Amino acid sequence: MAESRASSEGIVRELPRLRQDFDAALAGVRDGAGLQELRTRFLGRKSGELTLLFGRLGGLKNEERRLAGAELNTLKQEVEARLEARRAELEAGDREERLRHDRVDVTLPGRVGPVGRRHPLTVVREELEDIFLSMGYEVYDSFPEVDDDFHCFEALNMPPDHPARDMQDTFYLEGGDRLLRTHTSTGQIRYMLSNPHPPRVRIICPGKVYRRDDDITHSPMFQQVEGLVVRAGITLADLKGTIEAFLHALFGPQYPIRFRSSFFPYTEPSVETDLGCIVCGGGGCRVCKQTGWLEILGSGMVHPAVFEAVNRKLGKVVYDPEEVTGFAFGLGIERVAMMRHGIDDIRLFYGSDLRFLEQFHR
Repeated sequence: MAESRASSEGIVRELPRLRQDFDAALAGVRDGAGLQELRTRFLGRKSGELTLLFGRLGGLKNEERRLAGAELNTLKQEVEARLEARRAELEAGDREERLRHDRVDVTLPGRVGPVGRRHPLTVVREELEDIFLSMGYEVYDSFPEVDDDFHCFEALNMPPDHPARDMQDTFYLEGGDRLLRTHTSTGQIRYMLSNPHPPRVRIICPGKVYRRDDDITHSPMFQQVEGLVVRAGITLADLKGTIEAFLHALFGPQYPIRFRSSFFPYTEPSVETDLGCIVCGGGGCRVCKQTGWLEILGSGMVHPAVFEAVNRKLGKVVYDPEEVTGFAFGLGIERVAMMRHGIDDIRLFYGSDLRFLEQFHR
């Protein structure tokens, strides 16, 4: 009994010393790491000073264990409460310090964020549309990108065995008849089919087209603008005057224009148009391959077979080749942008490289 009492009294006598040690250590805590170290020292599960005293209670008699345990619990609760209070003080101090360093002066003017710009191809497309709108054309761009063989080839005088189909490596969809349009000439057919009265047409058809081609001058997806004019009395002279007026409005009247005979299955006669090189001024350079000319677009008089295909689809003669004539033309938007800005790789337009795009200020 005396040994038990001595053990109980020994445990209780150690509590004032532990309290003093804890007070001194707590006063020196300056951060969360120090606070955690102090918690481990006194309350650690294996070697904490209070934990070790709790372990000695097992050797005491019931009454002695109850008395000593009560004293130990009181000290443990005090230690825990003071550790929590110190933690709150440290967090409050950290918060005040952050507020002092991160304070925002609301009277300062705001910072202007970066402003995006229109893509250079969008700018070129809008310029083309504006020129033709000023000439009385309608912009028709509501025709589908996924089309069929009739609108994309057959109606444009390219039956299944026509060699011109080899010039356009097509993306066919499952089933064979559906395809991604290879040119915006499909818009010309769809417009004539949906506007048969009267047979007077003056439209441009801008939009995306798709071909199996990918190098520095070709892209699997690119943009075209097709033009179509149909009515009685249209001649090749009308085509020539329209193209000259358009190119001079786009690039300037200082650049000469020439026409060369060519072949397209949906026009007859067919011509290609060259513009005096905008890089060397016609003197000859690497860009124009020393010729002084840059190929810019293809065009021609609408082939009578195109009108006949539209009439067959309508089930009546509306666009009579004996009464109406027309001309059509087409050019690539990327090609115009490349010529204007001296760009030699079409893939730059679709690479999303800000170093490239930020050079354009419009």
